[in-house]
Amino acid sequence: MNDPSIPDTTTIRRVELADLARSIRPPVDDQTLDAARVIVNRVLEQGDDAVRGYAEQFGERAPSEPLVLGEEQMTATLDALPGETRDLLSRAAGRIRTFAERQLAAIQPIDVPIAGGRAGHTIEPVASAGCYAPAGRYPLPSSVLMTAVTARAAGCERVVVASPGAHPVALAAAAVAGADQFLAVGGAHAVAAMAYGINGLAPCDVIAGPGNRWVTAAKQLVSGVVGIDMLAGPSELLVIADDSADPALVAADLLGQAEHDTDAVPMLVTTSKILAAAVDREVAEQLETLETRDTARTALRNGFVCVVGTLDEVRDAADTIAAEHVEVMMRGADTFAQSLRNAGALFIGAASAEVIGDYGAGPNHTLPTGGTARFRAGLSVASFIRLRTWLRIDDTQEAKQLIK
Repeated sequence: MNDPSIPDTTTIRRVELADLARSIRPPVDDQTLDAARVIVNRVLEQGDDAVRGYAEQFGERAPSEPLVLGEEQMTATLDALPGETRDLLSRAAGRIRTFAERQLAAIQPIDVPIAGGRAGHTIEPVASAGCYAPAGRYPLPSSVLMTAVTARAAGCERVVVASPGAHPVALAAAAVAGADQFLAVGGAHAVAAMAYGINGLAPCDVIAGPGNRWVTAAKQLVSGVVGIDMLAGPSELLVIADDSADPALVAADLLGQAEHDTDAVPMLVTTSKILAAAVDREVAEQLETLETRDTARTALRNGFVCVVGTLDEVRDAADTIAAEHVEVMMRGADTFAQSLRNAGALFIGAASAEVIGDYGAGPNHTLPTGGTARFRAGLSVASFIRLRTWLRIDDTQEAKQLIK
């Protein structure tokens, strides 16, 4: 039972249900979009010279280092890693591949009889995929695997990985994923290079993968030229909890999201004011021992706690936020989770931490943010295929009824 004498949370701001829609941020701001347009246009006009200039400006490549690496360099880097690291990458890739292959098997061609003939659709992969993987404070080999392995499972003939600086573990992950080329730069210029092509790198048909606001802005700008998976903004976690949830566990998961980066968005919607206050205390205590506390403390300002009165209000809140990751920590978690309409990915039950999904359980971690889960799903084999329809008429007389 809620106790009105318990104070509101202080570590994370409190918001009301009616204010949730206004808390959703767009994936990219106008200022970044305008600045990224300059970069993208320069790459379009100057090609390799522009990408080389930005790579040197941002410390990604030295003048003597190639921008594009091939299978030989990726494989050599993989072979040089400790066996334990190679095995870890291989296991994660295997789980991602198995899940993606099952997804593809669930998408079937159709063949339907119509007047005078038949109609249907076939499953056609795009020829080439550009897969972006961030490498800000840390390289993210999981993002390499999530994108490139999935593209291969979808049937793409050519897979390009782009990641700033060519970190060895990113190169190794690209080798494990079966990538053909590695573009050793990041940001808007990497996206533009994959969209328009540069020396030694042909244009891609689809560009996918998470990134910072510069990557997101560039994807928006080139989306009329190539396909993109989504416009992914800052990473989000929404925890839905009742009074049965463990406040220490809820706090740990919120902090696990907050330590991603200073733009991350940790959120809690609960029916229990008691839980909200307990989570706040736990967050404050756990912050003190967290090595990434400066980053996490900043990110906590982006998030919020919303205390509501009923499960219907919890559902309304969750569907309004349409968060990237949604953890359900409550009685009857399975049933409640299935009643939610809008979520990038669901993590059902107290043991199903977001981090397990983010680092290679199988389902993809490239997910819609900023409320776009209302109309878009996460990255999957469907991001790299087309359902191409066909029509065959054998009896023209009978087919005349189709146009009556």
